[in-house]
Amino acid sequence: MWSDIISEFADSPSQIRVVRFLLENGFGVTEDGRISCNGIEIPATAVAKAIGSDRRVVDSTARRILKRPLLKDIFLNMRATPDLSRVAESLGFTVITVLPRNANERGIVGAAVRVLSDHLLSIRQIFVTDPQFSEEPKLVIIVEDPLPMGVIEKIRALPQVKQVII
Repeated sequence: MWSDIISEFADSPSQIRVVRFLLENGFGVTEDGRISCNGIEIPATAVAKAIGSDRRVVDSTARRILKRPLLKDIFLNMRATPDLSRVAESLGFTVITVLPRNANERGIVGAAVRVLSDHLLSIRQIFVTDPQFSEEPKLVIIVEDPLPMGVIEKIRALPQVKQVII
């Protein structure tokens, strides 16, 4: 998908930056060409400021998205979900961040989840940053405290894992 989007905006690096920002943050586009997050409009000036661009670039990118059927479908239906990792400790959860050796390799999520389920841990949230959208892709798993002995070591020992951060 990312390669299709890049080719669609190949003539405009500034618009690619807008599209990348929208995707990374789960922002969509409304039918009338406004940036939105879960139905709440986000001013184009705020998006432009966040990426060091101009409001007109954000507006023209939104209009361009709406003219392309595939992109229109994606961005009209985009939804953001909360990331509990920053408040996990306050909620009594542990955040396990797994940095993969090769983020394009299959089975990373399954292997890590298998270790956690073998220890009867309840997973509260799990998300993966896409290697096409993120310079440092990672797997983030939020579990209930406390972690049994040996869990982190077993995840760290998985062949797909480069590093584990707690």
